[in-house]
Amino acid sequence: MNAQTGTQGSYWLETAPPGDPAPPPSGDLTVDVAVVGAGIAGLSTAWELVRQGREVAVLEADRIAAGVTGHTTAKLTALHTLVYDHLRRTRGPEGARLYARSQTESIEHASEIVDELGIDCEWEEAAACTYAEDPRRLDELRAEAEAAREAGLPAEFATETELPFAIAGAVRVSGQAQFHPRKYLLALTDDLRRRGGTVYEGTRVVGLTQGEPCVLRTDTGVSVHAGDVVIATHYPVFDRALLFTRLSSRRELVVAATIDEDRAPRDMYITPEQATRSVRSAPYRDGKRLLIVTGEHFTPGTADVEERFARLSAWADDRFAGLTFTYRWATQDNDSTDSVPLVGHLHPGSRHAYVATGFGGWGLSGGVMAGRLLSDLINGRPAAWSGLYDPRRLASVVREGASFLKHQAQVTRHFVGDRLPAVTGPATDGIPPGHGAVVRLGARQYAIHRDEDGTLQAVSARCTHLGCIVSFNHAEQAWECPCHGSRFAPDGRILQGPAVHPLEKRDIPEKRSAI
Repeated sequence: MNAQTGTQGSYWLETAPPGDPAPPPSGDLTVDVAVVGAGIAGLSTAWELVRQGREVAVLEADRIAAGVTGHTTAKLTALHTLVYDHLRRTRGPEGARLYARSQTESIEHASEIVDELGIDCEWEEAAACTYAEDPRRLDELRAEAEAAREAGLPAEFATETELPFAIAGAVRVSGQAQFHPRKYLLALTDDLRRRGGTVYEGTRVVGLTQGEPCVLRTDTGVSVHAGDVVIATHYPVFDRALLFTRLSSRRELVVAATIDEDRAPRDMYITPEQATRSVRSAPYRDGKRLLIVTGEHFTPGTADVEERFARLSAWADDRFAGLTFTYRWATQDNDSTDSVPLVGHLHPGSRHAYVATGFGGWGLSGGVMAGRLLSDLINGRPAAWSGLYDPRRLASVVREGASFLKHQAQVTRHFVGDRLPAVTGPATDGIPPGHGAVVRLGARQYAIHRDEDGTLQAVSARCTHLGCIVSFNHAEQAWECPCHGSRFAPDGRILQGPAVHPLEKRDIPEKRSAI
């Protein structure tokens, strides 16, 4: 079965459309707090602050919860693959306990919000399981179960699950949750507005001046003055602390298929094997559930995505048999070099600028956690785990030196290697319809895409974030930067940051020498 038979797009976006867009601000604004980014971290932060009486404006470059949050697999869990044994070794038992407590309280808080606001978001309690098929990983799983128990989670080691295939072992934590993230966040946004908060869509922030007040500048020239600013854009669009040196972007694919209720797993499963495999199901219709399978993680701009979609759908069909794929999409995550999100003050000198990033694929529980943590910091009452997540931490960077250096080596390879004369690549005339290639024409590198009707369009191949050379993702029709994950449409428009400026349009010279 080929995932190409499914609809290219997120199930969450299709089943919870956003309605008419909120217009950008018509003039300069002054608010208590400006939140940049309307995913779960930004909206959770804004909602917490508005509930506490603050005047808040949310500025979103696209649509509410349409970015990473709208493409998630929608699991709310404190079991994050194999994080607790790692934390016990690198941050100590207390660090692991704080991590477990902060994530668990976030799930409980989200459940309370659902009840308080009466949100119909398909909330289901479920267990979270990290499993392995390879018996050589049993010691690793047992260590994780022990560390998770020590951290305060109801974790147990198991050798059997409801999955229709054999496993070697699993770590199981009960009392977790899964839901429809878009329905949850659209309801949260409605309540935010009822409480006096404002959300602006189609408003890209391109500049930040820190001070008292801070000043944000949008792409239309409007200025937003705010006592405090929160950068919740997934990957920070402003980085005075050089956080990009401590973050690596990875993309993962999702395929979804209808499945009979009696065959659908009710708990949530993930394995680090085979470049990740994550499995859960969601309510669907007509006696069916939607089987959601995620995996095949890779650095943006470095993979044959169609091949990986095929590999993921083949894996799912092999284990669940007879699937008809109805949707496929992709998501993007940022990993910190020490496996702990970066939530707090933007840099050591900042007093009124905050950031939330580096959730490592667990942005839903992390986003709710970030909303509570940041609202507490802004109100002058730091949470017990503020130090654990503080972006200004340096000791953990030293401890995670190997991961830090590996990430920097990968970025340097692209940053330097992309500037060297290339010796292979398709000629411009050889680019088929629907494809793109980077071509050297004279002294410049062009990102050239051929439309389905055969028309060529060219933009600069240099990412506007820090200048790495982009690569074309045919499956998703996007130019992608392998250094920090910025993504652009074929015509250069920004699809995903940290870039805040589009790729420059170029005229194609007559001479077409390929690289």
